Amino acid sequence: MNFHPDHRAFENGKFLPVPIGLPTLAKMAFDGCDLAPVWNHLVHRVTDSPDDAAALIDLSIIAHLQGRRDDRIQLQREALKLQRVYRQPPAIPAMAPLRLLAFMAPGDFMANIPIEFLLENTSIRLDMIYVVPGLPLPKIPDHDLALVATAESEENQTVLREIGYIVRSWPRPIINAPDRIARLTRDGTWELLKSASGVVIPMNARVDRKALLQIGVGDVLIEDMLPENEFPIIARPYDSHAGKGLRKLDDRVAIDRYLQDQPEREFYIAPFVDYRSADGLFRKYRIVLIGGRPYASHMAISSEWMIHYLNAGMTASAWKRAEEARFMADFDQDFAVRHKIALRAIAERMGLEYIPFDCGETPKGELLIFESGTNMIVHSMDSIELFPYKRPQMEKIFSAFEAMLRNACAHSLVT
Repeated sequence: MNFHPDHRAFENGKFLPVPIGLPTLAKMAFDGCDLAPVWNHLVHRVTDSPDDAAALIDLSIIAHLQGRRDDRIQLQREALKLQRVYRQPPAIPAMAPLRLLAFMAPGDFMANIPIEFLLENTSIRLDMIYVVPGLPLPKIPDHDLALVATAESEENQTVLREIGYIVRSWPRPIINAPDRIARLTRDGTWELLKSASGVVIPMNARVDRKALLQIGVGDVLIEDMLPENEFPIIARPYDSHAGKGLRKLDDRVAIDRYLQDQPEREFYIAPFVDYRSADGLFRKYRIVLIGGRPYASHMAISSEWMIHYLNAGMTASAWKRAEEARFMADFDQDFAVRHKIALRAIAERMGLEYIPFDCGETPKGELLIFESGTNMIVHSMDSIELFPYKRPQMEKIFSAFEAMLRNACAHSLVT
């Protein structure tokens, strides 16, 4: 089993590790493949060569895919002790590939843009450099432009500040300024978009456990925390993602039950917005802004308000897939036109060359923002047989991302 010759690349007198990588391993897991043979192969490599950083980083990815958090952390830590730069060669060989450097933060998949997915079937060479505050940067590979892949999180705020210092006088174009990424907390996103034309975004208030308890017993009114709002509300642990700990609370009594299940010390609360369509179903859209232009990433339909694509029954419902296919096919002439003003305002206020966000539509037809984050996954792993319309759409996104990078390079050469 040999995914890349020698698992390393040679540059400037040094070898850079070339892992199997997230896209390949995630696709195998997504398709239900047994990763045990790959795991065993990688373990043998590390046994034979303890300094095999590529094998260690791949083992950390597999551990994460299997839900083994502690193993993932330890394996990644050992890999980063050996090497903090990892290469993904271009999928399409080229005499002079565009050379992209991505600043990464240590952590799981949510710590960074899943950048490798966006570069499938391109002639772009990717070097991922992990920034660890307090440690000097390793030798930087030659590159044409750099991208801040580190996503916003409480843990990553320090990394983003560090990257901000690093790129202050960087000699190459920088995509996605770190200070703009750092603003994308839930309450920060609300501040950015609350007055944007055509946008509805519920206020997100950060509260500690004591304050939430006080609301639960009636000592504090919900209106004191969320002015001009009342129950129901939604609550989630601070710095949580992917619906972890997210709950709709219909009254004060529900708060006590919620806190019995959630041990966290801080939470976000927001008013619940009923965004059901006329047929009584909820629809959630993932939109990607690339260079300010919107692209459809996916659409999920569910009878439940808290929608995740994987639990929305899209694989089991032909009519849902047909509607998603229409959404993608008509996006530029329909959704993007209806929400043109809102989408332009979001792009301008966020000021990022690449930013995905999840949204819905209110009964009045306004764009309802759920959350945004550069770490939202945009991929082409879905079955071609079940989702034949998705691959062309993902290739459209990937091509737009590549074009944005190349335009940034061309612009820097002109100026």
